[in-house]
Amino acid sequence: MNFEFKPLNKNIDEADLINDIKSVAILLNKSKLTLKEYDENGKFNSSTIIRRFKTWNLAIEKAELQKSNQLNISREDLFKNILNIWEHLGRQLRRAELELPISKYSQSPYNREFKSWNNALQSFVDWANQEEIEILENSTLTSSTLKKSTGRDPSLRLRFKVMKRDNFSCVQCGSSPAKDNTVELHIDHINPWSLGGQTTMENLQTLCLKCNLGKGNLT
Repeated sequence: MNFEFKPLNKNIDEADLINDIKSVAILLNKSKLTLKEYDENGKFNSSTIIRRFKTWNLAIEKAELQKSNQLNISREDLFKNILNIWEHLGRQLRRAELELPISKYSQSPYNREFKSWNNALQSFVDWANQEEIEILENSTLTSSTLKKSTGRDPSLRLRFKVMKRDNFSCVQCGSSPAKDNTVELHIDHINPWSLGGQTTMENLQTLCLKCNLGKGNLT
């Protein structure tokens, strides 16, 4: 094994440091980058970057990459990340799949918040199922009250319930991110919200972007 000297140059331009961080992320095909990964593949030494930007996370932020070990992340943001990955896989995700480029967060925030990945998944499922109870309660209201009780945008939990019911696929053409990662899924009102349609499980469906744009404001 040959040793390699990486100079600790204090006069390196900030833009060069940021561009090198981006280059390593592209090389490794990652949206998150650790100090170790940079030191193994970067042109400069990570200590130079930390001296310049004070912390690694600040450097990562300037490079427009995701922080690999963010603190104070809300439970809803952690759940939203689970939903996004679940949507693209079309199934329940495994802990190792938090390292996929689509994942905004690594395993660490989930371990801090829930103690284990199994606890995190169970909490997510319990949280998502609460929406079903709320919908059943809303369905007993009068039509005039129901109209006032539903906004246009479905909650994150309702979005998950609709997509899960529709197998994370477009109900019209059958396309899904699990088969084609370029597919983008939307939650659509069967009866348009602008024409009085409600944001309820019965009036929502999963459409891909192409089918949703083609549908427009039609029922």
